[in-house]
Amino acid sequence: MIKIEAIIREEKLEEVKDALADIEVNGISISQVMGHGSQKGYVELVRATEVPVNLIPKIKFEIVVSSEEWEQKTIAAIKHAAFTGEPGDGKIFSYDLRTAIRIRTGESGYDALN
Repeated sequence: MIKIEAIIREEKLEEVKDALADIEVNGISISQVMGHGSQKGYVELVRATEVPVNLIPKIKFEIVVSSEEWEQKTIAAIKHAAFTGEPGDGKIFSYDLRTAIRIRTGESGYDALN
C-alpha cells in the first residue's frame, strides 16, 4: 500500500477531485492547510499598511492506493489537474504504508481499502 499526499492551490480543488473521480480513485481525505514554499508568501495592503502574509491557504489530499500502478495513475491525474505553471502549484509526496485497518470490521491491509 502507498500513501499519496498532495498540497495544491485552493482554486484547483474541484479540478483535482474530478480528475481523481475520472480514474475511479474514491477513498480520499481533504484538509485545508496553511504553508508556503519557495514563494514565501506575499504582501497585502490593509488600511494603507503593508502586511506580510507568510502562510498561504492550501488544500491537502491524502489518498491510499494498493499498488505502484495506482500510485503512478493517481500522481499523474493530480499533476495534470493542479498544474498552472506558476510558483505555488504545490507538491506531491508518496511513501510506503505499513498497514491500514478498517475499524468497523477489523479488516486490515488491502481488504481495508475496499
